[in-house]
Amino acid sequence: LHCWLGYVLLCCIRHTICLEYAQGFNKYQDSETTQVYRGIIMVIRKRKQHHLLENGRPCPNPTHHFKKVSVVIPKTPPPPPPPSIRGSQEQDLGSQRISKKHRKLLKTSPPIQRINKSPSSSSSSSLSGLFSLQRWRKLSSILEQRRQLTKEMCAKYKSNVSKTITQHHVKNIFVEDKHKLLYCQVPKAGCSNWKRTLMVLAGIASDPQTINHDTAHIGNPLKTLNNFDRQGIMRRLGSYTKVLFVREPLERIVSAYRDKFENPNEYYHTLFGKPIISKYRPNASRSALESGNGVTFQEFVQYLLDVHRPVGIDIHWEAANQLCNPCLIDYDFIGKFENMEEESDLLLRLARAPRNLTLPNFKDRNLADERTSLKITQKYFAQLGPLERQRVYDFYYMDYLMFNYSKPFQVLN
Repeated sequence: LHCWLGYVLLCCIRHTICLEYAQGFNKYQDSETTQVYRGIIMVIRKRKQHHLLENGRPCPNPTHHFKKVSVVIPKTPPPPPPPSIRGSQEQDLGSQRISKKHRKLLKTSPPIQRINKSPSSSSSSSLSGLFSLQRWRKLSSILEQRRQLTKEMCAKYKSNVSKTITQHHVKNIFVEDKHKLLYCQVPKAGCSNWKRTLMVLAGIASDPQTINHDTAHIGNPLKTLNNFDRQGIMRRLGSYTKVLFVREPLERIVSAYRDKFENPNEYYHTLFGKPIISKYRPNASRSALESGNGVTFQEFVQYLLDVHRPVGIDIHWEAANQLCNPCLIDYDFIGKFENMEEESDLLLRLARAPRNLTLPNFKDRNLADERTSLKITQKYFAQLGPLERQRVYDFYYMDYLMFNYSKPFQVLN
């Protein structure tokens, strides 16, 4: 009897607990409940009322009448991309293709410190402040294009050139051992100021502005490469930075003519003026024949184009490719007179020159004369006929090809 009464009591208690449990869950059926726990969203959605009894019996587990709880795991936003190494407006200049119109853009970069690579940590500090990374990349790309173009033109037009380097081939290359620079002089392309700068780099002078013209050219203690034995020549060619600066060819010879023949210059008037006047000026006066003064530009061009010149050609109007032999010597840095200031600064920084040293930009002779420009060059060539103009262009044709200068003057096209 006691066992039976105990069983009935337990059933009553179980039934009561089940009903209260179900009624508690019924409150959640009239609304949607959302809870967030550690970034996980838990949603209980509303649904219709359900009977609490199944088959007339209390539900042992009333929770199965509810929809399963929806668990929504929000998507984590992707991490921001790492900051670009390049500036937001910077272009990958090295990957730009060269158009047909500009297919000869030009190349160069020093052998030990190739400038088509990013600057090293030791040199980047000296470059910063003078060159932005974008400008540095652009210049190095242009210089490398110049270098490759020169190689292409040599392979195409001068494949039969002897590969043996003699002292004659390096006679115009100045040596600066301290900074391991080899500079090939091209007169009328910043040559005087570069010689002054090399003297400062070598410790011969302290300020390029104080070096006069005669000291830079006649009394310059810097050696040229042909003064070394073959072993010394080849060692320097293999390990030094080889530099060449060029200028638009017709502009360069007009500058040379104005400097040597329009101004007092006893050496050039005697050595070149006299034979030029004697051969190309009919009925020349006695005074002109004796002094060599007053050579006209047309007479100068006649002499330049004559295969039987009365006197040999001079370094000031010799073609740059003949002076520096770029098909034989692989120049690392081919700069241009037209952008002399910026490109010279880059070269000096790469050579680890003193930070306060820049290439001087002054005339030390004929100060009253305006610098030779394209406009002045056109005025001089207007004195010539179309055939003569074309022949002068042909004379410097390889310089135009190798160093990517456009054909001058519409009349030549």
